[in-house]
Amino acid sequence: MDSHRGMAHPRMNPQAELLARRQFFTSAASGLGGTALSWLLMNDGLLGSEAGSTDNPLAPKEPHFAPKAKACIFILPAGAPSHIDLFDPKPKLRELDGQPLPDSLVKNVRFAFIKKETAVLAGSAREFTKHGECGMELSDYLPHLGQCVDDICLVRSLHTDAFNHHPAQLMLNSGVPRFGRPSMGSWLVYGLGSESENLPGYVVLTAGRGSSGGVSNWTSGFLPSSYEGVVFRSQGEPVLNLANPPGVSREMQREGLETIAALNQRRYEQMHDPEIASRIASYELAFRMQSAAPELIDLSQESQQTLDEYGVTRDEPEKKNFRGGGPHVYKQFATNCLLARRLVERGVRFITLMHASWDHHSNLDAELKYNAGMADQPIAALLQDLKQRGLLDSTLVIFAGEFGRTPLAENRPGRENAPMGRDHHPYAFSVWMAGGGVKGGTIYGQTDEIGWAPVENPVHMNDFHATVLHQFGFDHHRLTHEFKGLKVRLTDQGGKVIHDLLA
Repeated sequence: MDSHRGMAHPRMNPQAELLARRQFFTSAASGLGGTALSWLLMNDGLLGSEAGSTDNPLAPKEPHFAPKAKACIFILPAGAPSHIDLFDPKPKLRELDGQPLPDSLVKNVRFAFIKKETAVLAGSAREFTKHGECGMELSDYLPHLGQCVDDICLVRSLHTDAFNHHPAQLMLNSGVPRFGRPSMGSWLVYGLGSESENLPGYVVLTAGRGSSGGVSNWTSGFLPSSYEGVVFRSQGEPVLNLANPPGVSREMQREGLETIAALNQRRYEQMHDPEIASRIASYELAFRMQSAAPELIDLSQESQQTLDEYGVTRDEPEKKNFRGGGPHVYKQFATNCLLARRLVERGVRFITLMHASWDHHSNLDAELKYNAGMADQPIAALLQDLKQRGLLDSTLVIFAGEFGRTPLAENRPGRENAPMGRDHHPYAFSVWMAGGGVKGGTIYGQTDEIGWAPVENPVHMNDFHATVLHQFGFDHHRLTHEFKGLKVRLTDQGGKVIHDLLA
């Protein structure tokens, strides 16, 4: 039998209803409701600039020490570009083309697809040229980037723990090859907040096909959802379902948000769940984004020269059903690079530019040429544009895939007659950084004569994370969040700051 049968529902009791209403309004005035109200009033200039700032989850915060970087643009070529065809010239590998590796070298090595018994070395067909005052050698597929090498710090000795895409992308973004952990962008926004009032602190721009890791590449994990990456589109509606449906005015939406905030506040009083604070902040941010996001992607304010320099207006090459291809992908990636600069100008803390796929198990030369042609001009234009506007010193630009590619030709059964490709290779690969206080015109680390493993200054993925956090003013041991009774950090597995990379 229902024990509540015959009892008056609390909402039918006038005294209880009065008490609940009084409790709500008094708590809302000093709690989360007051926070949301004071934040809106501050944005309208009706309160001082400090009002509510400490309660907004995205309010700017102080790091542990003076930072070199204020914003990060993280270019992620998902699928893993070949380091020995783009960044790490290996003339000896070309001499050894077609020869097998000694059994001792591959004995305990795992490959995704290569069959060890018949695998042979594959020299690169690329020509490498020295660029800039520093003489950095880059592939002939990267002529525009070659103009920027004196601002680039190239690390040729990175290594990671995972040899398949999804775990390795998790490792690249969250420090461990496991689900449920916050991404690097989420950690930085959690630690620093955002300087943008009308846009998220963490924005994701994608091109090409989807990556293996998907949303796990920009998740906030166990951190509040305010710190998760928000996917923007470069055309059409910037964020799906952001605009009001037909017949719903801005005034009607405002009234709806106030009702939702009241319900969320009541739930917060019951549960004291900090995620509800993130929910209230997210609704308010979405309301403000309705004006800011369309303005962001409106490139009519940009000069034709700027559009041409980024390659927004260039012709699309003929499609060959390549892994990184798709409708208008050249224009899309170029637009995303330009939007990244516009996001930095508007105070967004972390921007991920994702393009997939660089997973060239076959047809390496043609498909890598296509992808590099897509990326080279816009990325170089982004670096030059940031520098010309005085933003590069405070903006850390990173280009990093999840691992490298084997110096062995892939010999997967059934593809013996396919054009040459390379398998996954976590033991050594190249990444580069520019701006944000890193030492431009620098090459750090060295791999052996075939690009198999580091022989000088190896850099583990967590060393890379520790170094990035350092540039934003954080001791990576102290940027933590309590989760299940533990103080968890991005570099739980270890890591050290590589000071030789820093200016």
